[in-house]
Amino acid sequence: MRVRVDDALCQIHAQCVFAAPEAFSLDADDELVYDAEPGDAYWPAVEEAARACPVQAITLEED
Repeated sequence: MRVRVDDALCQIHAQCVFAAPEAFSLDADDELVYDAEPGDAYWPAVEEAARACPVQAITLEED
């Protein structure tokens, strides 16, 4: 599974960071960074993060 974030849509609401801190975080400049392949153990939280995004900037793709 892969995670993609559309930087043009992302408004850094950080709901994904709260839902899946193993895969999403904010850097020192408050920019979103994420693990594009977080692993199966984190997938339920990553799916929750995608649902929580208020602008739907997160896309989940199967390999």
